[in-house]
Parts: sequence; structure tokens; C-alpha cells
Amino acid sequence: MPSTVLVGAQWGDEGKGKITDLISRDFDYVVRYQGGNNAGHTVIHGDKKLALHLIPSGVMYPDITPVIGNGVVVDPHVLTDEMAKLKAQGISCDKLVISCDAHIIMPYHIDLDGAEEKRLGKNEIGTTRRGIGPCYQDKAARTGIRIQDLLDEHIFRQKLETALSFKNPLLEKIYDLPPYTVDQICEEYLPYAEIIRPHMAETAQLLNTALAQGKNILFEGAQATLLDIDHGTYPFVTSSSCCAGGACIGTGVGPKKIDRVIGISKAYITRVGSGPFPTELFDETGEKLCEIGGEFGVTTGRRRRTGWFDAVIARYAADCNSLTDMALTKLDVLDSFETIKVCVGYESGGKVYDHFPMQQSVLYPKHVTPVYEELPGWNQDITGCRTFEELPENAQRYVEYLEEKVGVPMSIIAVGPDRDQTIFRGWDS
Repeated sequence: MPSTVLVGAQWGDEGKGKITDLISRDFDYVVRYQGGNNAGHTVIHGDKKLALHLIPSGVMYPDITPVIGNGVVVDPHVLTDEMAKLKAQGISCDKLVISCDAHIIMPYHIDLDGAEEKRLGKNEIGTTRRGIGPCYQDKAARTGIRIQDLLDEHIFRQKLETALSFKNPLLEKIYDLPPYTVDQICEEYLPYAEIIRPHMAETAQLLNTALAQGKNILFEGAQATLLDIDHGTYPFVTSSSCCAGGACIGTGVGPKKIDRVIGISKAYITRVGSGPFPTELFDETGEKLCEIGGEFGVTTGRRRRTGWFDAVIARYAADCNSLTDMALTKLDVLDSFETIKVCVGYESGGKVYDHFPMQQSVLYPKHVTPVYEELPGWNQDITGCRTFEELPENAQRYVEYLEEKVGVPMSIIAVGPDRDQTIFRGWDS
């Protein structure tokens, strides 16, 4: 397909990195369109497991141009450090392109993010404390500083002086933190310009020209549908547009140029941080899912909350993103379960919801009871399966059952972390 959006269909950590890495070979460009280094994608490179936080997964392929779009917020320290680490592994970043319109995460963004979470205490949002939200706040307030501003020291200093006139009083008087000087930040940030300069471009023009030339583009989402600033479980969301529509906002490519939207879901579900989670498991089953699935954040190392697959959320994601098909990951994690549950609705206040409810209060544990249907497990190692027909009958039934409940075909099924541990089913690249 000329242009395809890959989007998380749950609360993130669905295995987008693996799927992006897996199908990237069919594309000429792989583009990040939102988020920042609060995301983490794990990809396998030979016998090495690499964690990427800003650079698109397509960097693993020398023929692909990886692009960081205008919708991404960039911490220059993290970016240049990641570039250096990839180079040390023999992976070139020479073709990396960065939008000149992407906003920069400044040190005061990181300070304010952490300080506000600390102030909220038990009511914290559960951010990664990497300055993502405060950076997007400045972008919306039109006081942000962009990548292109690094190219002109006079402009950079001017914008920084304006920003610090607002930020320093917050740091000092509200959070009791030390202020910053213009010289202090310039000394740290201006050297990044020389590293980033060769990679800067007007990426909207670049991508639209590429599509006009018949090139194939993969738009890679960083977070997921239920973390979308508008369509997620607000306020326990990220600060950007994670849904497929965000690919247009975050790159400058219009919606009529999107041909396919692939949603990524685990065969169960996880969440990092605070917020509602109707199918969350607090028992041994939840611990077992966490242990077998290795459910710890790539970026933060935080333990992920775990639960059974939620078909209500999956249907919601299918609608929000206009999913054409889905990739189901970590099916092998369920290999040793005697029975497997799937949430098909929520019971709250005497009412059963088969759709995602408008009021967030409905989703909290003391208010909601998941309505489950139970399927038999397969008690068999499926990591060696390479076709759908090789899967045990009950594993096949589980996949088909999810397709029926979600209303979207599962065209990719991951049965392990490696590239080759994947089943392509009705997949037409």
C-alpha cells in the first residue's frame, strides 16, 4: 500500500515496534507522527534487542528513510544519544530526516513535569516525567521553541528569554526549584544544532512529493488509541493525537492519501500509569501475564498493569481509527492458560454497555464489572507455528472469536518476539 498508518489499539505497549520493524521492508519511508521519548519500541537486530525512543523503527533497514514528523516533540539530548548508540551498533542514521517544525523539549519542561506529578501525589496522571506534556502545552500556547530555531542563535535566545520569563517564576515560586538562564541553556542546546542540522527538512513537502512519485510510506504511532488526548481515557492520556487521524496532523499528509490503517493489539491487554482499566487483574493470573509477557516498560521500566482482552475497547479503536485490519501480538503468552476470558461488555449501575461509555466514571473498578465470555486454552507451545493452520484448534478459535467480536480481520499474528515468529494471514502488502 502507498501509505499505511500503524496505530496502537489499546493503551500502548502492544508491540508496535516489532510490527513496524517487520513490515517496514515494504515501504520507502517510515514516519513517527506524534509523541516523544515517552514511547519505547523494542526491535530485534540480529542477536541484539534494541530499544528505540524517538527514531522510527525503519532505521534498521538501510534502504528506508526514517522521518520524525512535525507532530513529535524532540529532546535533543535523547535524540543525539540514540543516534550515537545506533551508530555504535553499526546502524546508520545518515538517512534520518527531522521536521524543522517539531518542537523541542527544554530542561524546564522536564522539571515542571516531574514537579507537577509530585504535587499531585496519589492523584498523579502517571506521566513518564520526560517533559512531554509541558512541551505540548507550550506548543498550544504558541510559546514553544522548534527545531528550526536552533539554526539561528539570535532567534533561539530571543524565544528562550520570553519562555523563561514565564517558566522561571513557576519553577521558583510554585515548585521551589532553581531557575534557568538563557546562557545556561544555550551552552547545552546550541551544540546540538550542528549534529541535527544535516537531518532537518520541511518534511510535509518531502512526504507529499514522495507519495506523488509513487513511494510507499508507513506512519508509525508512538502511543495508542486509549491514550489519545481527545479520544482516550482523559485525563489519564498523553498530550498528542495518537489515533490514525494524528498521522495527518503530525506530518502534513492529507487524509485522502491514507490507504490502510492497521491496529495493533495484544492477545490480552496492559496499561502503564494511572487511569481506568476495566479488565485489570489483581490476582495470580495478572501476575502470570506480567511474568510471561515480560510486562515492564521499555522507556520507564515500570511494571505494566495486566488484564484480559477487552473487545469493547477494540471495537472503539476500530471505529476511531477506521481500522482496515489488525495485528495480534503476544498470542504465545496465553499458551499455558487452561481458560481465557474476553470482555464483551461492561455492567455498571444496572446497565450493560457493549460500547465504550461516554462517562469515565463508569470505567472505574468500584463502578464497573466486566462482562466476560470464556474460551478454552490450548496448553501448547505455539512459538514454532508459521501458518494459521499450524496453530492448535483452540488458538485458531480464539483468533476467529476476536475477529468476530471486533469486526476487523487479524492479518498478522505474532507468536514470539523475533521477526520470524509471525504468521501472515490474508496479508497483502
